[in-house]
Amino acid sequence: MFQDAVKFGSGEYVPVEMHKVRVVQKLNLLPIEARLDAAEKAGFNSFLLQNRDVFMDMLTDSGTNAMSDRQIASMMVADDAYAGSESFTRLSEAVEEVFNTKYFLPVHQGRAAEHILSRAFVKKGDVVPMNFHFTTTKAHVDLAGGKVVEVFSDDATEIRSDKPFKGNVDIGRLQAAIKVHGREKVSFIRMEAGTNLIGGQPFSIENMRAVRKVADEHGLIIVLDVSLVSENVYFIKVREPEFRDKSVKEIMHTLCDLADIIYFSSRKISCTRGGGITTNRHDLYMKIRDLVPLFEGFLTYGGVSVREIEAMAVGLREALDWDVIKHSPEFIRYLVDRLDAKGIPVITPAGGLGCHLDAKGFLPHLSSFDYPAGALGAALYIASGARGMERGTLSMDRDENGNDVASEVELLRLAFPRRVFTLSQVKYVEDRVEWLWKNRGLVGGLRFVEEPKVLRFFLGRLEATSDWPQKLVTQFRKDFGDSL
Repeated sequence: MFQDAVKFGSGEYVPVEMHKVRVVQKLNLLPIEARLDAAEKAGFNSFLLQNRDVFMDMLTDSGTNAMSDRQIASMMVADDAYAGSESFTRLSEAVEEVFNTKYFLPVHQGRAAEHILSRAFVKKGDVVPMNFHFTTTKAHVDLAGGKVVEVFSDDATEIRSDKPFKGNVDIGRLQAAIKVHGREKVSFIRMEAGTNLIGGQPFSIENMRAVRKVADEHGLIIVLDVSLVSENVYFIKVREPEFRDKSVKEIMHTLCDLADIIYFSSRKISCTRGGGITTNRHDLYMKIRDLVPLFEGFLTYGGVSVREIEAMAVGLREALDWDVIKHSPEFIRYLVDRLDAKGIPVITPAGGLGCHLDAKGFLPHLSSFDYPAGALGAALYIASGARGMERGTLSMDRDENGNDVASEVELLRLAFPRRVFTLSQVKYVEDRVEWLWKNRGLVGGLRFVEEPKVLRFFLGRLEATSDWPQKLVTQFRKDFGDSL
């Protein structure tokens, strides 16, 4: 059931926007032939598409969320002092209010925080257990000489499920990892609030308490990535009975109090550029403090403009607003439920961040090494002008022998930036996904023609393994005529 949704006379529950649109940005919907041309020029990589060629940008919610009127207004009172800025003081106060922490270090974005933390805590030969890796997190751990150890539960990678917390850590696997590698080789335990790569799936506070107990038993610290914590808090309130009647702030503090270090990408949690690291432990703060001026900027700006710092402070407080944090999860739920009802394979239950199409189920005739999630993303862009993000084998890096590594899941993520899309646009995507599902046999694979060694999904270029993109265009014209 949706939270606070409106029930229509038909009996359907529909999520309603609790905001009004006062500033708009013009969109382009190119003819399908032009979309095919754009896809080919971008090497069938959605990251390399030009935004002018995109109708609905569902690549990510990172830096693409709509800012509020209060955030924009706050940018006009920024204090641009290099050191001792009042803007930083206001941001620090917001961080303390939202996360219940005393010490704060700004960085220019989430991966900068991962770089700092890996430098400070990860040694060669170390391991970092986590509920699921994220691409940049894994890359920074690898560069520091460490290794990610996945300790997610068996149901984490199930496509269809009724499990409410698929982002939970398997406590048995965590204990086994510590035993196998030795406590002294564990840099820290990382928890990601809203596991990005498996469909924005949350973990429960009950599970976090169990992880805390294990950490205390072995003298380990917990690092919590709260970039998507608002959605995780939403699901805790909706799905975890203990917290149904708790306020968003109470849930946030309960969750954050279980971690030793918290970091975030402000591009996600507060709809601005920037990021930060925060803690209540002075010893941990001192261990990482001196790295910030070296790599980011002085301690009161950390590579972030003071205007963004002011907007970040407002945005963090808005992350405690129920009407703000429920918007994306309920729109995502709406699309997931409608696609699922039509037999189209999507990750269930609906998570945060986006609607995730199961590319293996969508394109069973392709192997992992045909990059089905990437091919599905290219096909959907050609069919609709909507840009999603591949989260599968293409997002993995090759092993030490140069072999492709198959991902546990092959997902096409259709992200829902906060307060950006209207319901009619969501319905448009639903229609084009349904059309693609009916014509899924036309979609073929991709292969690399230009492949970076690290994070290849950002800049790699691919080509179709056959003329399937043109066949898709031909079928589209048969079905839709002159329509875009």
